[in-house]
Amino acid sequence: MANIVILGSGGFGLSIAVMARQCCNHNVTVWSKFQSEIDDIRAHGEHMQKLPGVPISENIRLTSDISCIKGCDILIFGIPSSFVRDVAKLAAPYVEENMTVVNLGKGLEAGSLKRLSVVIGEEIKTDKLVVLSGPSHAEEVARCIPTTLVAASENIKAAEYIQQALGSEFLRIYLRNDVVGCELGGALKNIIALCAGICDGMGYGDNTKAALMTRGIHEIARLGVAAGANENTFGGLTGIGDLIVTCTSMHSRNRRAGILIGQGKTPEEAVRLVGTVEGYYCCKSAYQLAKKLNVEMPITEQLYDVLFNGGDVKKSLQKLMLRPMIYEEF
Repeated sequence: MANIVILGSGGFGLSIAVMARQCCNHNVTVWSKFQSEIDDIRAHGEHMQKLPGVPISENIRLTSDISCIKGCDILIFGIPSSFVRDVAKLAAPYVEENMTVVNLGKGLEAGSLKRLSVVIGEEIKTDKLVVLSGPSHAEEVARCIPTTLVAASENIKAAEYIQQALGSEFLRIYLRNDVVGCELGGALKNIIALCAGICDGMGYGDNTKAALMTRGIHEIARLGVAAGANENTFGGLTGIGDLIVTCTSMHSRNRRAGILIGQGKTPEEAVRLVGTVEGYYCCKSAYQLAKKLNVEMPITEQLYDVLFNGGDVKKSLQKLMLRPMIYEEF
């Protein structure tokens, strides 16, 4: 039995909390910066906005006191990308040498273009930093629907510890040492999922989505390899696996926001209606990173034009379809 603290009371953080308590019998504490959110969860017995219908056991401790970190074995970050650094700074004074630190978030830090584990590592000095990623909707994880993830770390012993601590008959965890590839796959697939939603909102069909997803994973892999990732990683759970689940499900906020854009809503309005849409923010960072590394990313470029330059979705798709004819690249 481990003492686990999860920073962030959003859907995925809570889903891991439920599974860690229910399936693995760990002692679990969930921290939120907002006492009002904690009060609402306790009042209703569930997070009615982020995880409706999933009971949050009284055995899961909820707190707004960041010092809850002291003495834990596993510290898990379930924080949106834009707030990871701030929370890591808050957490740093309480992190001890023996703790294993895990990041669940998927995105890039705006401005610096850094992966989230890099951001955490800059604020918290640890050699036990693990990325846990893969095709996993919170709504299904919390209901113990069989799910597979990857624990990636440069410290394989730390990854093995997380594999053993959180693995169960409902959660199978694989190991990988390609942290760069696992994080970029998880972050960049949100861009393609937004595009998939746009195509759905415009009324296009399976042919369009299959093409988008296939060319999208190659685009993701090109940027990943340029950033130092292993190309094979993008054929696995944190690459094509995560892409499939995010592009095809209505659980995906990125896809839902894309549908609204395809139906005529402005990007800003779509994000406001759906909530946290990581692909919206990641698109700008990925666009900038691609320029920095001199990587061609035509899908990302067209989405960037739609999201931030007022580009027309039909014209953007037309530009992609009318690009010079070439051999299919792998």
